[in-house]
Amino acid sequence: MKFLVTGSGGLIGNQLISDLDKIDQTIYSCYNDALPLKGIPIHLDLLNLDEITTIFEKIKPDVVIHLAALTDVELCESNPKLAYMINTTATEKIAKESEKLGCFLIYLSTDYVFDGKNGMYDEKNSSNPLNEYAKTKLYGEKAVEKYNTKWSILRTSTPFGNHPTRKTFPKWIVENLKSKKSLNIVEDQFTSPTYVPNLSKMILEVSMSNLEGLLHLSGSTRISRYEFAKLISEQLDLDSSLLNPIKMENISWKAKRPSDSSLDISKAISILKEKPYSIKKSLQEYLPELRNSLPL
Repeated sequence: MKFLVTGSGGLIGNQLISDLDKIDQTIYSCYNDALPLKGIPIHLDLLNLDEITTIFEKIKPDVVIHLAALTDVELCESNPKLAYMINTTATEKIAKESEKLGCFLIYLSTDYVFDGKNGMYDEKNSSNPLNEYAKTKLYGEKAVEKYNTKWSILRTSTPFGNHPTRKTFPKWIVENLKSKKSLNIVEDQFTSPTYVPNLSKMILEVSMSNLEGLLHLSGSTRISRYEFAKLISEQLDLDSSLLNPIKMENISWKAKRPSDSSLDISKAISILKEKPYSIKKSLQEYLPELRNSLPL
């Protein structure tokens, strides 16, 4: 099959195209800034709608996995027009082009579509985004549902893993603690941290099995940022006393965050062979890799 993957140079895309490459699929790895490590590299500017049409008509993919997005929550808040153009307008265009060609479209969305008042959200819970990033991603979801016959919308939460240039939360924690720097970490924000290699395998299963509809794909553990940071520090024998628990209200964010956007992944557990990892299993796999990637 021919796969077109947007955002293939990013954290999730980098892992996904590597996994696709292992099973000998034809991969068109679309990127904007970061050159992908696997597949046939195709430059794609999501702000150029004509370019999207040209690439789709040229490649005629069987499966489209749309990962690319403007994910900087603060930037989205300060520049909502740019966020809308990338996360909504470009997604709508990709949805229309996918439908024209009869592609199976997989769209990666976010736990931030929820307002965080309850937590452990399943696929039937109503969305209520609090910031511009989340709003534009939800509008992207609506575009996929509106324009596509064959689609899957996958919501994830706090992805982490290794990448040649991207730094995720655990790596930031470890680097600072190794340097003996004190860190303020929120203790009242809860998510479902997701190990990227696990997420990639789940996305791959969805794509190869043509699993349609809305599905939550995240780690299986609801945990606060502070407790997550403590787990990492303790397992690597770093000084957890350098971690200072603070409240969300004490951080001067422009964009409002949901206090508990953890996801219920019961549906994924019931239908996927690749099960969502617990935070314990995720760190067992990830921390040795992280340790080896850091300077002594």
